[in-house]
Amino acid sequence: MLNSVSESPVRRRLSADERRRQLVAIGLAKIVETPIQDLSMDDIAAEAGISRGLLFHYFPTKTDYYLACIAAAGRRILRNTAPDESHAGEEQVRETTRLMVEQIERRRSFYLALVHGHGVADPRVSEVMDSVRDGSTDRVVKALDVPERQRAVVRAWWAYTEDRALTWSAVPTGERPVSVEQLVEECVAALHALLRISS
Repeated sequence: MLNSVSESPVRRRLSADERRRQLVAIGLAKIVETPIQDLSMDDIAAEAGISRGLLFHYFPTKTDYYLACIAAAGRRILRNTAPDESHAGEEQVRETTRLMVEQIERRRSFYLALVHGHGVADPRVSEVMDSVRDGSTDRVVKALDVPERQRAVVRAWWAYTEDRALTWSAVPTGERPVSVEQLVEECVAALHALLRISS
């Protein structure tokens, strides 16, 4: 005989680290489209199935929570733009450049928010972008075996590439002056020109 009483799913108690990861994942999904000043901590807590007070147990202030979310976003950008290290160095540079351009195109508003702070006057916001640029720079330096004295040139080139991608992605798809492939080639050519000039 079948039991007519349906059993509700058992909710597993999350560890502190698991809860933090859950909350950051929820916030990361929301801040892609929502400015920090419009982010509702009540909504975050409700989606996680916890009280607002418990959320602030894990993240003492709204800014702390936001910064944890954008730090996770920075790590995600680096993961999404990682080249295949089995490829030749030049191909790795083209690949990571293309992946960065495509990342910026997909999440242009959010990337602008990361670059410009998204309404949070906290130096840790710029540290997130610094970590993305440093990680991206390290990849190019390693792939092309760039001397350490030219590392700053590669880092500055990434800022140029970001600006090109942001400007390019602001134009409607059918009206862009160059294709993504041509944009990548121009950016990579600029890198080599800068490295030659500074050698």
